[in-house]
Amino acid sequence: MTKKKLVIISVFVFQVVVFMFFVMSLVYAAEAGQQAGGNESTGWGYIGAGLAVGLACIGSGYAVSRIGSAGIGAVTEKPELMGKTLVFLGLAEGIAIYGLIIAVMILNKF
Repeated sequence: MTKKKLVIISVFVFQVVVFMFFVMSLVYAAEAGQQAGGNESTGWGYIGAGLAVGLACIGSGYAVSRIGSAGIGAVTEKPELMGKTLVFLGLAEGIAIYGLIIAVMILNKF
């Protein structure tokens, strides 16, 4: 299996997992809205938190796939660039963490 196919498959699996979490958050939001006596703001809060995490993870997965494949190409030509490529990968992963922080802030309001 080539590196490009492996990256495409891993990004696809990551996006499927994120989509499953998003659907689960929608179901949980609908149930929470019904249990809260019809309070729609609670349900929208859960949907917003799910969207924050889901979209941030999709963006982070895309960024990591692009930066990772470019970083591997750069490291094969110049092995001393390994540390710099890891820094850029860490910055791309930070996008997902920011989405998680926003979701926690949203959920703390309810």
